[in-house]
Amino acid sequence: MYSFSSHVRYSECDEHARLGIVALMNYLQDTNTFQTESLGLGLDHMARNHFAWLLAAWQIEIDRLPHFCDPITVSTWCYEMKRTYSLRNYTMSGPDGVPFVRADAIWFTFGLDEGRPIRIPESEAVYLESEPRLDMPPTKRKLKAEGPYREGSPIAVTEQHLDTNRHVNNAQYVLMALDSLDKEFVPHRICVQYRRQALLGDVLLPRIHTAEGGWTVELVDAGEPAGDVDDTFAIIQLEA
Repeated sequence: MYSFSSHVRYSECDEHARLGIVALMNYLQDTNTFQTESLGLGLDHMARNHFAWLLAAWQIEIDRLPHFCDPITVSTWCYEMKRTYSLRNYTMSGPDGVPFVRADAIWFTFGLDEGRPIRIPESEAVYLESEPRLDMPPTKRKLKAEGPYREGSPIAVTEQHLDTNRHVNNAQYVLMALDSLDKEFVPHRICVQYRRQALLGDVLLPRIHTAEGGWTVELVDAGEPAGDVDDTFAIIQLEA
């Protein structure tokens, strides 16, 4: 298990002085990058070997959000590896060690030369640990958005949305989905399936479906005809 400790910064808080959802997701993702760098398998290693770890899907359970200046410890561990996929858990806890955020994620290795998923390189086996999986529902690799929907305002991808891979950062899709609801809402569970990489200049159109206990938001390509099987960038389920 890899862990790091911090305090909730003012710049990470929402208007109620709670840790914001995007900041929370960034903390979870940061444990990945910190662990890779600590093992000498970080960004430079991946660039030299022409691959990247990309997120296929995850679910995040939120019991409560920490507040400004609260001490937090964020942890992650890989509990299973398959041919191209790595399954990983996360927790965010207070000083008592009890998690108030839990997450489960499916990552895959993407070959930069091949332009597709590739077998996990042997160097990455070091991440696999004996720590058991958290007691959470299985994370679905594929999510569905069904029934009637309303459209939100189109969102143009700008430089501020991008990460080092030059595509929209994982957390930004969730922020777009939450903003499209036009209401204050802290979900208990967030489930995401990433289907296409949104790039600089793309325009994402939210399709908002009302579901039992929450909403499902599709972020689709505004330049593609409705119903195109390849038009969805991400599907985000937000449960109360």
